[in-house]
Amino acid sequence: MFISHVDSGLEKLLRTRLPLPEEMGDVSFDPPNGTWSAQLSRITVNLFLYDIQRSSQPSAPSVRTPETGPAQRRRPQPMVQLGYLVSAWAGSPRDEHQLLGDVVSIFAAVEVLPEPLLADGLSSSVRLSLGDTDNRVREVWSAAGGSLKASFSVMATVAADSFDWEIQPPAVDRISAMASRMDDERHA
Repeated sequence: MFISHVDSGLEKLLRTRLPLPEEMGDVSFDPPNGTWSAQLSRITVNLFLYDIQRSSQPSAPSVRTPETGPAQRRRPQPMVQLGYLVSAWAGSPRDEHQLLGDVVSIFAAVEVLPEPLLADGLSSSVRLSLGDTDNRVREVWSAAGGSLKASFSVMATVAADSFDWEIQPPAVDRISAMASRMDDERHA
């Protein structure tokens, strides 16, 4: 479910910052192959999810206190990195380059997706970065069956919703120790 929340947040970011209202253009998550691109009739920014892997970024345990009931805790969620191939589709290569430049500028300026753009229930913020450390863009285009075109990668790091909330045990407020001398019996 967290992937669809990230998709939605990325689309809202582009629609509000470009701006790209729904009546003017599309934000798509389809594989950018020849069949798909032949059907395009409007300006489109494509965010194709091509890679999912565990991130080395650490996560902290979470604690929340509901208005009623006991405090709850959640084990640290594993962090996942989602790799998106971002491309622009417009009437001409010059228009595509202009649109792609605008999209790159937006993603370069945003390190964390703003909270108002995210759906409720997401376990963490969504961190964004440009580029793919393995530089697999050419491989993705080849595997999708499309011809190579100007594009870039956006990596989104988010917590996977792996562990449920549990009731937090009561806090320890006092520790006491009792001790006796063991050498008392030998000296008696």
